[in-house]
Amino acid sequence: MAENDIYKGYKGVALSVLKNFGARVWNDVIIHTANGKFIGLILPRSETADDLHIVLKIPVGYNIGIAAESIIGIDINGYKEAKYKIPEKEFPYDPLKPRVKLLGTGGTIASRLDYRTGAVIPAFSPGELYGSVPELADYCNLETEKLYGVFSENMGPEQWKGTAEAIGREIEKGVQGIVIGHGTDVMHHTAAILSFMVQNSPVPIVMVGSQRSSDRPSSDAALNLIHAIKTASESDIAEVMVCMFGPTSDEYGLLHRGTRVRKMHSSYRSTFRTIGDIPIAKVNRENITPLRTDYKKRRADNNVIINTSFEEKVSIVYYYPNMKPDIIDSLIDNGYRGIVIAGTGLGHVNKPLYPALRRAREKNIAVYMTVQTLWGFVQMYVYDTGRDIMEMGVVPAANMLPEVAYVKLCWALGQTDDLKEVEKIMMTPIAGEITEREPSNGYLIYQGGLPEVEEFISKYRK
Repeated sequence: MAENDIYKGYKGVALSVLKNFGARVWNDVIIHTANGKFIGLILPRSETADDLHIVLKIPVGYNIGIAAESIIGIDINGYKEAKYKIPEKEFPYDPLKPRVKLLGTGGTIASRLDYRTGAVIPAFSPGELYGSVPELADYCNLETEKLYGVFSENMGPEQWKGTAEAIGREIEKGVQGIVIGHGTDVMHHTAAILSFMVQNSPVPIVMVGSQRSSDRPSSDAALNLIHAIKTASESDIAEVMVCMFGPTSDEYGLLHRGTRVRKMHSSYRSTFRTIGDIPIAKVNRENITPLRTDYKKRRADNNVIINTSFEEKVSIVYYYPNMKPDIIDSLIDNGYRGIVIAGTGLGHVNKPLYPALRRAREKNIAVYMTVQTLWGFVQMYVYDTGRDIMEMGVVPAANMLPEVAYVKLCWALGQTDDLKEVEKIMMTPIAGEITEREPSNGYLIYQGGLPEVEEFISKYRK
């Protein structure tokens, strides 16, 4: 067998170590180092990768790199060449089932693993998705279209506009539901801006992603996709929603309103939470259970309003103690037309910022105040500080989440230069971004470790 097949991509120091201990790619090994031992499968490396590390896929599913020079021994337990490929099957057509369109922007909602690089490659055609998650055929006739293939942090105005326009086209064609595959990191930004760019939708628009890719045993990808497809196919909720895990278990998913949802944990599968409100509904394989009744209902027509106005020169500023006015001044000097501040308490910043805020008003820049607590309303009339800031032209943004206020201000400034009109747009609720009050059971965050909380949790922990 050729050396390239045995040591796929390894070279230099790493290749010498493998040869020295008689190991090769796809060996199941225990690697001993000065820092301890590591158990896993030796993976191939990209030809462009460095020559200083050996890569293992460890039993929990992660890939790790081990410095070759730290290795003092390798025990070989076997050989397990991985061939991970999703079988592609023709998606069955059923005239009695609704048409659902899956628009892809990126992310790993269904995927296969490239063991040469450790990268997750999206599986996207209907055949690939059916091969990966055959349950999808129980709900709909699925069509797919790849709009973009970007990590979610690279989503921006171009992709938001293109996605909104694609949604409009599909609704006009008569689809009964739309699913948007998206990376999770900025999914709540996209959900919010689509809630403003796509209004009066007659069908569900469901955003979905996965916290853990499909090659991992703990992946949430398949179940999230099943829940999203079921929602798009059967739900009467005609809004932009995010569909992800509810609890950390796979008991059910939650449907969050696009303007009230936020990613709240870097790795939990139940990372998405509705803030300042309660979710719209629960969903599992069998049922969609509404948790509220004030959602917009599905209709039989194909009418939708697409408004992709967007001003890119808008910034969001997170206030911190001792912030200097040059932060605001730099935005003014660089031609920004709007600023959203995530302020302290009820919506406050320090006095050194006051001259910069006055200057922003003189330059006809729209400035809005939100609260970095996320929960609760801006209430700038309570203390002199808040009233002083309002006199400088800063507008309290009720209980809009900072990210939601940011994208809405971009959208509002894309339509008019008149700050009075901008304020009218900003402060008129469109998609639940401003509510009259928070529900009494909305803010329930239990502190682990307390006896009464641990007793409560123990009753429901699976």
